[in-house]
Amino acid sequence: MASGQINQIQTVFTFSDLVNNSFQGNINAICWQRNPAGDYKEIVSKLRLKENITEVSAEDLLQLDLSAEGELARATLLNDLKLLTEYGASPSLNLLKQYDRDTEFDFISTDVYSYHVDRSPIATNTFLCTYYGTASDILPNHQADQKILVPEIRQKLRELHEGEEQDFEEFLKEYYFDLHYHPKPNAQPINLGVGNLWKLSVDHPGQQVLPCIHRAPIENPDEYRLLLIC
Repeated sequence: MASGQINQIQTVFTFSDLVNNSFQGNINAICWQRNPAGDYKEIVSKLRLKENITEVSAEDLLQLDLSAEGELARATLLNDLKLLTEYGASPSLNLLKQYDRDTEFDFISTDVYSYHVDRSPIATNTFLCTYYGTASDILPNHQADQKILVPEIRQKLRELHEGEEQDFEEFLKEYYFDLHYHPKPNAQPINLGVGNLWKLSVDHPGQQVLPCIHRAPIENPDEYRLLLIC
């Protein structure tokens, strides 16, 4: 990724710039561009998957018997957890086989494989880094349509809603239907890449920019992902 700004993305090269730079104008994603040293595949191979999503603690990492390259990777993981925790975030390092899929309705999906935005009642940001495996995508806001505004989907949601008409919009929010988006024809997703630490804008009171539309990738067969999120 080139330095500077690309579409809605600002690129930085230090953690300090990542957390201290504010979203403004069209910028709703900030990337700490980096290529961290170490063997993350070794880390993944020596961790034990307990569920489809297994949280990995610093203690889990410290218990691993690693090569020199594995130790370099572990140092980055521990440092990222430390930096974000000291910043005031609550980072979670996950070993991931797959997320749960939403199969309840055939006309709309609300799982993380669907393009979506995050919402919070307080001012916050989403931080995300994929160290190993497939990486997430973001989508420029002008290249997506809110699913609830697609006429056929909206009509089916109205049929699903059993309350009063004046409560329909609240119903859409309560079940998170309003957070999900369809890419427009010829939309061009932007892959977040492996090793980069991202800050994505969230829908919250006081947010001055559009929330960043993103999705989890389909995992490669027989390959786990190692990612940090908060």
